[in-house]
Amino acid sequence: QVQLVESGGGLVQAGGSLRLSCAASERTFSSYAMGWFRQVPGKEREFVAAIGWSGSSTYYKDSVKGRFTCSRDNAKNTVYLQMNSLKPEDTAVYYCAAKIVGGPSRERSDYNYWGQGTQVTVSS
Repeated sequence: QVQLVESGGGLVQAGGSLRLSCAASERTFSSYAMGWFRQVPGKEREFVAAIGWSGSSTYYKDSVKGRFTCSRDNAKNTVYLQMNSLKPEDTAVYYCAAKIVGGPSRERSDYNYWGQGTQVTVSS
């Protein structure tokens, strides 16, 4: 069982930055593709970013390209989401997820383990 713990959420003004972290409990973390998703009340959880096991492959939702950067440190069992130029529409609960087989994916159903989420609120 892989445990994922997100941190780094909070309240920030529009145009500001936050860095989310997701720490994994398993040493095999380095072999997993990882994803970031977000959800607002009343809507489905949506894809934000994903990264391959080595960090060389990354994918982003179109609306966050150029503003968000996903990275990982396998020595620390941690994946990051650097969020710059934040907008009020980025407000959501952000979740990290682990995909234990295959490369990164934009599909929520492809991921096997999820964190508990961290709230990001961007004020206008």
